[in-house]
Amino acid sequence: MTLAAVVGAHGVGGEVRLKVFADSLADYISFNGGTLTLKSARVGSNGTIARFAEVADRNAAEALRGTELTVPRASLPLLDEGEYYHADILGLAVVSSDGDPVGRVVAIDDFGAGDVIEIERPGEDDKPGKRFMVPMRAEAVPEWNAERLVVATHFIEV
Repeated sequence: MTLAAVVGAHGVGGEVRLKVFADSLADYISFNGGTLTLKSARVGSNGTIARFAEVADRNAAEALRGTELTVPRASLPLLDEGEYYHADILGLAVVSSDGDPVGRVVAIDDFGAGDVIEIERPGEDDKPGKRFMVPMRAEAVPEWNAERLVVATHFIEV
């Protein structure tokens, strides 16, 4: 599972700026199958600033730009009822509460009031389908599982 991504170098000593997708990196030391070892991480003015044992200078830090920091799924905490990992929702088939096919989940955003899922309808003539957004709340998404996500019919844009 991807927990963060390197967005660039920070300073000349080998630190990197991260975009973090988890609540915290505090429980993780090893990333990408052991190729990166986290020595320290702190909140900076433009993202998390991290130091890895294997990165000695700015050139090595710049070379990591775009690298996703991954950990095995088994190392993630167990979820409570109603919680989910974004990776489990992305790509799911979407059906209406009436059982009609709607499309696929293509993105999850958080604009400050909770997650909003973006759904893309099937495209035609090699063109992508229309997209619409639905709040990831019980009244809009009454259920989901590993195979599909159900959206209440009145939340579906035509």
